[in-house]
Amino acid sequence: QVQLVESGGGLVQAGGSLRLSCVVSGRTFTTGWFRQAPGKEREFVAGIKWSGLIAYSDSVKGRFTISRDNARNTVYLQMNSLKPEDTAVYYCAAAHSASSTVSKSSRDYAYWGQGTQVTVSS
Repeated sequence: QVQLVESGGGLVQAGGSLRLSCVVSGRTFTTGWFRQAPGKEREFVAGIKWSGLIAYSDSVKGRFTISRDNARNTVYLQMNSLKPEDTAVYYCAAAHSASSTVSKSSRDYAYWGQGTQVTVSS
């Protein structure tokens, strides 16, 4: 069984930064970050495989960085140059998929955290 606990959300002004953390208990192949804004579908933000392979959505590429600290069993999402459209609940998710690529589909992730709110004011 895999458990994920997110932290680090909050309120920030446009152009600011936040760092989200996800403590992962259990073994996974891929850890990803998704987000869901009110009235919208959950969307992929970034993901990292056990091999170190990383993928980002086009909307955050160049602004967000995903990383992993294996000693702390923690995956981070550093978010810079935040925009109001980044406002959403951010979820950490884990997948056991042995695929060679980072899945961007929420259907491939079996385990989810409780979510953390990120609000970017203009």
